[in-house]
Amino acid sequence: MTSRWTNEAAIRQWNTSATRESMEAMAENGDFAKRNLVNPALLRLLGDVHGRRVLDAGCGNGYFSRILAGRGAQVVGVEPTDNMCAFARERETELGQGVTYVQADLTRMPDLGEPFDAVVCSMVLMAIPDWKPAMRACVAALRPGGLLVFALVHPAFEELWGSWREHGEYRVRRYLEEYEVVGLAASDFHRPISAYFNELASLGCRLREVAEPGLDPAVAAEMEPTTPGIDGYVHLPNFLIVSAEAPA
Repeated sequence: MTSRWTNEAAIRQWNTSATRESMEAMAENGDFAKRNLVNPALLRLLGDVHGRRVLDAGCGNGYFSRILAGRGAQVVGVEPTDNMCAFARERETELGQGVTYVQADLTRMPDLGEPFDAVVCSMVLMAIPDWKPAMRACVAALRPGGLLVFALVHPAFEELWGSWREHGEYRVRRYLEEYEVVGLAASDFHRPISAYFNELASLGCRLREVAEPGLDPAVAAEMEPTTPGIDGYVHLPNFLIVSAEAPA
């Protein structure tokens, strides 16, 4: 359960885990899963961002903000942790892409100026104990009819790699309740898919597409000798990517 968790405590945990070494390793395009599964789906669902005003909500070290800026977007990145926000600003100083980084909790978003054409919230909502205010803030930041795209660890297949490696299949004992999922860097919080979709509906959003990307079998075959269980990503989706339109 998440009752002992506050958003502030979760932010502190992520800040502690964000070492210089880990941020450097993922500074260009994220980790293996983001490069091969999450990023391509996000970019496809966002479409052409050239000249569009885009909010990267929970931008982490800023890697996806930099990708968007490289595609011509006008990007604002919001990140609550000291370490990752400082790293993102440092990279902006080096690269001069015109990305503005704001340190803030998504559940208490400051005034960011004009409404955004699109908001991307990648691998963030499941890491926030009290997450609904963050989704509301993302929708509120959009212009009428603007696009929200968010990515999650798939609630139905959260610990896919470990389960597949151990059992040759995915096993889950509970799905409907809410509970903490302890990770290598920090904790996520399981809640069923319906929680996210029902909140979207309550905010008046129109669902456009749901993507459940699978790993390229050729990539899995190449990695299997050194990464047993990676072929589970070919057969089951470890990530859920959703696009929705804000109320017109």
